[in-house]
Amino acid sequence: MENTNYPDGWVKEILETEFVKPSTRALLLDRLDTNTKSTPDFFDDESFSILQCVCMRLIPQDRNEPIDLAGLLDEQLSKSPGNGWRYDELPEDKVLFKKGIKGMEKLAQMAFAKTFCDLDDAETDQILLTIQAGNAKGYEWDQIPSNLFFEELLASLVELYYSHPLAKEEIGDISFADAKGWKNIGLDQIEKPNPNNR
Repeated sequence: MENTNYPDGWVKEILETEFVKPSTRALLLDRLDTNTKSTPDFFDDESFSILQCVCMRLIPQDRNEPIDLAGLLDEQLSKSPGNGWRYDELPEDKVLFKKGIKGMEKLAQMAFAKTFCDLDDAETDQILLTIQAGNAKGYEWDQIPSNLFFEELLASLVELYYSHPLAKEEIGDISFADAKGWKNIGLDQIEKPNPNNR
């Protein structure tokens, strides 16, 4: 979505103002400064590569420096057991994501005799749609409902994407400015915070 109200880089500019609490500023600046993760902490190398391919298909990004969704999910899972809730039918997130990604790879090999990352776009979509519809077969999918896995994976990736400052800038989301009230809230009014008042 094109943002016509603010220039490129406005998120970083707002982060340096009195409108953002120090803890929020530190967190979002850290996300801006984080490089793409090359070595996973939670997943094994093969699963991490598959996750990267899945992320590129589910949330394609037309930007010079894509948000590292696979790296963010890997980091999240390495630091905590999950997001605090799950369906009764599903194991905890750490188990769920490892099994689901292994199941994706096996589906690709059974259906196309290729690794998941070697599939073309149509083949990738076929695997993902099979999982989304709850029709995936195999050892992993006998243990976890594939449709619920797909829902959890997509929801996690969307949450990670839109918690990143670059995605906030893309859609004009300024909800992170959590320190002080805004005065200019009428139509066509733009607040101009003072970056020197931190």
